[in-house]
Formats: sequence, structure tokens, C-alpha cells
Amino acid sequence: MKISKKVLVIGASGGSGRKTVEALLGEGHKVTALSRSASKVFGKEVRTIDGSALDKNTLREAMKGQEVVIITLGISENPFRVRFFGPSKTPMNIRSEGTRLAIEVMKELNIKRLLVQTTYGSGPSKNNLRLVDKLFFTLLLKPQIKDTEKQDKYIRESGLDWTISQPVHLNDSKEACGLLHTSNNNQVSQWQVSRRLVGNFLAKSISDHSTLRQTIAVSQKKLFA
Repeated sequence: MKISKKVLVIGASGGSGRKTVEALLGEGHKVTALSRSASKVFGKEVRTIDGSALDKNTLREAMKGQEVVIITLGISENPFRVRFFGPSKTPMNIRSEGTRLAIEVMKELNIKRLLVQTTYGSGPSKNNLRLVDKLFFTLLLKPQIKDTEKQDKYIRESGLDWTISQPVHLNDSKEACGLLHTSNNNQVSQWQVSRRLVGNFLAKSISDHSTLRQTIAVSQKKLFA
């Protein structure tokens, strides 16, 4: 029997955030979506809060009455532009600072369950990258990965019931036959995964106690071994 939870998604308007909201609704949860444009993205079935994840008053308003917080913060701009000119809309420290503030407010309001999407290749999986990905991270994503490392540290030291999801390269595939591969020891099947599958994983992990205090590598299964 599925148990409905009140769930806040921070960074809900991004690609992963939207798929997570969809998956949560499909699981029967009551969803609050926080982003700068949440009310323009979601319908009446979702409670929306328009505002910044870097504003504690906004976070408090969004978290009132919630049982679970999911964070899918990130920078959706072109990585070449971000690396050489900086982001135009989103602060470079959005992942770490947004997560740090969210953890503070969660503690104030006694909310224990936290799920965060980070990036495969940061934290415990950083030594498992392929050479091509190491070069990509170093040349283009270095400032963003540095911020993700700070985010990772805040989560692990939070004392909350956390789960870190680390997807590999994300895509928007809608293939119904796509199957998820998860691992708590940094193992990867394919080096890509759809945002839909990642959203499904986050939604199902809310009540999955096996993921507590775990960092889960998330990829897509190979159809043929």
C-alpha cells in the first residue's frame, strides 16, 4: 500500500525537477514545487512557490507542513558559456548554498527526510569517471563540480536522513522500455540515463529505507549484456 507524503521539490522547474514532480504525482504524493517560475510551469495539482532557493524566508514558506524535501538544483545554461563567462541567471554556488540553507530550515522545522540529486563523478564516485569525462569535468565543469563537492559535504554532515542520487549523463529520452540501474558502490551500466528514470528513482526512494545515508549511482541498464 502506497503512503502519500507531503513533498517539496526545490529546483522544480529544471528538467530533472519537472520529471521528479511528475513521478511524485504518479505515486500519489502531495507536491509543493519551488522555483523562480514554478507557477508558470505546473498546474493546479501542484502547490507552487515562486522564489529563490537562496532565500530562507521562501524556504520556510515552502517547507511548512512538508515531510520530505527533494533538491534538484543546478545550472541549466550552456556549460561552455558558464565556464568562460559565468552563468547569466543562476549563481554558481546554487547547489551548495541552496542545499546548506535548505538543511538549516529543515532542522528548524524538524523535517528529517532529504533526497538530493548531485552529479556522478563528484564525492565518492569521482575516481570512477572515464578519461573523456574527467577531461570534460576539468575543462568545462570544474567550478560547478567544486560547488557540488561542497554540496555533498553539507549533506553528509547534516545529520538528516539523506539519500544522494548521482545520475550519469542525463537525457530526455521517453522510451518506455528504459530500465534503471542503481548501485551504492559507484558502478555504472550505460553512461547515460533519462531524467524520467531519475525522477522515478527519487520518488520511489522516499520510503525506501535501503537508500538512507547512501550515495546511489543512477544509470540506464544495457538492453543486451
